[in-house]
Amino acid sequence: MELFWYIVLMTMLTIYVILDGYDFGAGIIHLFFAKKEKDKKAITNAIGPFWDANEVWLIAAGGVLFFAFPTLYASSFSGFYLPLIMILWLLIFRAIGLELRGQVHNKMWEAIWDKAFGMASLLLALFFGIALGNVVRGVNLGMVTNGVSTQEAHYFFLPLWNSTFSPQAEHLGIIDWFTILLGVIGVVSLTIHGANWIIFKTNSDLNSKLKKVIFSLNFLLLGLVIISLFIWHIIEPQPFHNFLNRPWLFIFPIITFTGLFGLFKVKSFKKDGSGFLFSSLFLFGGLTSTVASIFPKLLPSTNSVNPDLTVYNVAAHEYGLTVGLNWFIIAAILVVIYFVIQYKVFKGKMDDIGYGDH
Repeated sequence: MELFWYIVLMTMLTIYVILDGYDFGAGIIHLFFAKKEKDKKAITNAIGPFWDANEVWLIAAGGVLFFAFPTLYASSFSGFYLPLIMILWLLIFRAIGLELRGQVHNKMWEAIWDKAFGMASLLLALFFGIALGNVVRGVNLGMVTNGVSTQEAHYFFLPLWNSTFSPQAEHLGIIDWFTILLGVIGVVSLTIHGANWIIFKTNSDLNSKLKKVIFSLNFLLLGLVIISLFIWHIIEPQPFHNFLNRPWLFIFPIITFTGLFGLFKVKSFKKDGSGFLFSSLFLFGGLTSTVASIFPKLLPSTNSVNPDLTVYNVAAHEYGLTVGLNWFIIAAILVVIYFVIQYKVFKGKMDDIGYGDH
């Protein structure tokens, strides 16, 4: 049952990144490329009916984490308390930026909320990439100092950064050069993803420019991915041991690079949705490859005193996991029905829906 709920949790998080990821990317495009009012409206129209529903996946994943892996929930929500609060505020500002912009027709008012929406989207993409970097790198479980654990084995706390800015320091920070690298990859990949969504859902004048932006950013993304693979050896001496032991796992890196290389053809796609498909493949493959590389770890320990938090040592009791399965099936059916109806109602181009008009 632990493995089943682990797959459910990772599936929810992956769906969240793909769906809300295009919202973040659209916000970044809105910040840097939407200069005309009609371009801004096209972007908000493209994501308006979807963004709040997409965020439900994050809430659902938090619920599954609390229910199925309570020790991990307690550990991560205390250790990552500061960045989680920052993410919460960014989510709030991004939401009210979308909702309040159209309440007052004044250029200064609109400019303030445009910046709030764009900057919050950019910082969320960066912070979620940094969060992935923290999970991959691990944390100092038990707050070990000079070989002695000063706290309970599953407890830790991280400041925003440490004085060395190093991912190999004894006392780590949220931000170091390794997690920043993953954060930048997150920003670039979600910018591409958001641009593909705008192309898919609108007939904006921006679309031809966005194809050039995607093509250029894809070279940067490829370079960053290659660099991250080499640097991964510094953080983890045997980063690919799971893939060597289970060769079928190589399907996930193959999906990743299929999506990445497919995006180089963005200028020649005949169907507007093709780019979004390839960027979704990249995100899906990248996340699943990362998860596969550290399995069964959920949060690695950077010291040798306290063990990693794994799928098996942080899970709830078997009885609770089994009972929860019945309710999960009902909830999953309802969610699928809701999303099928939503995407069917809002299929096609979204230029004329008038989201945010008052």
